[in-house]
Amino acid sequence: MRVQPDRTALIVVDMQHAFCHPDGSLYAPGSERALEPVAALINQAREHGVEVIFTRDVHPPEQFDENHYYDEFERWGEHAIEGSWEAELYEDLPVDPEDQVIVKHTYDAFYRTNLGAYLDTHGISDLLLSGTLANVCVLHTAGSAGLRDYRPVLVRDAIGAIEEDHRAYALEHADWLFGEVTTSEELTFG
Repeated sequence: MRVQPDRTALIVVDMQHAFCHPDGSLYAPGSERALEPVAALINQAREHGVEVIFTRDVHPPEQFDENHYYDEFERWGEHAIEGSWEAELYEDLPVDPEDQVIVKHTYDAFYRTNLGAYLDTHGISDLLLSGTLANVCVLHTAGSAGLRDYRPVLVRDAIGAIEEDHRAYALEHADWLFGEVTTSEELTFG
């Protein structure tokens, strides 16, 4: 699969302590296993001049207090609380101080963030998606990208999940409905 570096960004979704570290409240071994492939993909993207953008799932403690229906704390328990160690990106990832970090408060990295405006301002139309969780934040961000006319490409070997069948479902669904699926080895830049 060929991508043009000058119009492509790598989106690294929610590779945070809450999901990737054994002490995280929503730790999933599949998220931890994705750390090394995600780091390798980040380095591969940088070698070819592809911009790297990280997302962080962050929740103010009172975020869902007044909500009618949507309440992640009820579904998942409290996690990635604003200002906590859990909300920080995993310390071993190759994060550059110049990388964009998008703080989001829902599964979708476009919802009430500046991600779309940033991509448009920088002429980015194609998105390589990696990170965790495959069937939650990666899938919702990829779907939202497709609906906004970006080209979402999910990088299979750099996506974590709670269960392998969750990852398989998310990739199959994205490939069928709104995006494309590839592996880091299949990527060609230029």
